[in-house]
Amino acid sequence: MSDLFNVSSSPHVRSKDTSSRIMQYVILALLPTTAFGIYNFGIKAAILIVVTIASCIASEWIYEKIVHKESTIQDCSCIVTGLLLALNLPATLPWWEAVIGGAFAIIVVKMLFGGLGQNFMNPALGARCFLLIAFAADMTNFTIDSYSGATPLAAIRNGESVNLMDMFIGRTAGTIGETSAIAVLIGAIILILLGVIDLRIPATYIVTFVVFLLLFSGHGFDGNYIVAQLCGGGLMLGAFFMATDYVTSPITPMGKIVFGICLGIFTGLFRTFGANAEGVSFAIILSNLLVPMIERYTVPRAFGVVKEAKKHE
Repeated sequence: MSDLFNVSSSPHVRSKDTSSRIMQYVILALLPTTAFGIYNFGIKAAILIVVTIASCIASEWIYEKIVHKESTIQDCSCIVTGLLLALNLPATLPWWEAVIGGAFAIIVVKMLFGGLGQNFMNPALGARCFLLIAFAADMTNFTIDSYSGATPLAAIRNGESVNLMDMFIGRTAGTIGETSAIAVLIGAIILILLGVIDLRIPATYIVTFVVFLLLFSGHGFDGNYIVAQLCGGGLMLGAFFMATDYVTSPITPMGKIVFGICLGIFTGLFRTFGANAEGVSFAIILSNLLVPMIERYTVPRAFGVVKEAKKHE
């Protein structure tokens, strides 16, 4: 029989994209945000980014040496984790706390659960929340040479006015990577054009969050307030770069929509009724924990399968 009739084992759909290539795409997309963060906050931000990435690489290498596992550093996932974590840190954070955060992200959140593809929450956000609990004062200190006031979201909560153009461009206080909405959006467009993410999760997240604000924030249809909430804090960075993480987000189409709705509701709850003006990190982590249940109830029915008719006695 001709070889043309031989059928190879699955998978039958192949792609040139590998884990390392996808991670390289994410790093490329994060470059505008990273560059603006260094421009905005200076050499302190650059040092913190380098130290955090180095901590993640070293933690993964040391752990794999200790447990005698093959090195996975070449897949670049630890670099992405370190970069995302650094972008979620204030430029004033002591470097040794960033080292601890990088080690926590890689060893506790990622490697102890089996490494890439096995972690149950986003490692960078897991580490950020750990640092928020362990070093709350340092993680909420945004006073630097360029800025001495509160973050825009904190100012809004205190009833103060904010400059929307400054928030969109990024000339505000905040973490290294969350201030410039336009830089994050440029990176998001890169991810979309390269086919790394689709818009189901971020679009549903943002729409749900806006609807929540319209219904429960007490500001009604105040366009300035809504735009400020969208541009402020880590919402854009979280929506496009962390909520879309392949490992910790649903893979089913309907599951992605449900996941986005959960993200929008949680973020709205934290920002509107919580003690903290932010809330994106905790919203994503809580939604990560719901992913197994979301996927269980959103698995598409197999083609041609119907419910078995109930037998009559």
